[in-house]
Amino acid sequence: MLDEAKKRTRILQERMKDDGIRKAVFTDESSIAYLAGFWGYLGIEFGRPTMLVVDVDDAPVVITPLMESEMVGAMTWIEDIRVWEDMGERTWGKALAGALGGAPTDIWVEKGTLPAIVRNHLDDTYPGVPLRDISPVLGAMRTIKTPFEIDIMKEAGQIAGAMMGAAHDSLQAGAQEYESALAVIDAGSRKAAQFLTDKGWDRFVSPMIHNLQILQSGADASMVHRRASVKAYQKFDPVYFCFCNMAQFKQYKLGFDRMFHIGDVKDKDRDVQLAAIEAQQAAIAAIRPGVVAEDVAAAANEVYRARGYSTGYRTGRSIGVAYLEAPELKAGDKTVLRPGMTFAVDGGISVDGLTAGRIGDSIVVTETGVDYITQYPREILLSKG
Repeated sequence: MLDEAKKRTRILQERMKDDGIRKAVFTDESSIAYLAGFWGYLGIEFGRPTMLVVDVDDAPVVITPLMESEMVGAMTWIEDIRVWEDMGERTWGKALAGALGGAPTDIWVEKGTLPAIVRNHLDDTYPGVPLRDISPVLGAMRTIKTPFEIDIMKEAGQIAGAMMGAAHDSLQAGAQEYESALAVIDAGSRKAAQFLTDKGWDRFVSPMIHNLQILQSGADASMVHRRASVKAYQKFDPVYFCFCNMAQFKQYKLGFDRMFHIGDVKDKDRDVQLAAIEAQQAAIAAIRPGVVAEDVAAAANEVYRARGYSTGYRTGRSIGVAYLEAPELKAGDKTVLRPGMTFAVDGGISVDGLTAGRIGDSIVVTETGVDYITQYPREILLSKG
């Protein structure tokens, strides 16, 4: 992982040189993980910024809280690690000034994700110095995944498959939603642990599956992104699992969704779910190199129209070290698809207050079409109990 991160940083420096960029400050956790190979667990939400400063010619600099510095030093390939403290003179602002050096004529940052605390500091400390956006430069690098990255994402896919199997096994009338969430966490964590050792860089990667489980059942199935509650399942309930904020490994995130039904399925629920599956499969069938991103969405939308439904959902999003990367499979995105791009591709319909149909998979674009990263049956799925 660290060798890959080092190579990426060198490629970024070459692109910065081509674009006349002297220094760039990265504050987004996914960008830092991509380039430096490490991530923390208590970040900006606790008022503790971690930053990576990349110079076009010189070695990069990591700026991190003192309390995290030992772990960071062991996780990253970068040697120049500058620490700051919550109290006293060793502030992160001074550490950043030292890394930026002198009086910068411009500062390149990730404008879309720059924390307000850092933005305010830069505005106050460097009045009149323009902030320019480095995100498109790094984003272009992240669009195409390397075989190394795809292998990690396929491991994440196996973890996600274990999670979905546990979700399926947990379903029966009378069981409660939170019990399914616990089963998912347990199965995913145990599967992730199989891919890890307690040696070297691996020992800093937690196998624990976390974040609140997105789960809706019964009439609440139409409420996109509701979390698991103590609600008990009843016969005929549709039950929706979304792992989009949980199916991840070594910082690589997937999209993965399935809808189940308790005991049996009502005609309306079946119709909606089959429409979602057909739309998703039409989109995936349209994916191949040379196709324009919005045309993939159009293939799904045609299915919805033919079946008498409409949807405001995008059909897919690029995935990688962030939950959302570029491009997206939606109207207006003119990106031409290329081998190595990875997407979460969804089919989704909500009938407010009644039901929903949803399915989602992660795929990688190949020379001839797609390979699935996630695997679970793409059909009407009934509970086993």
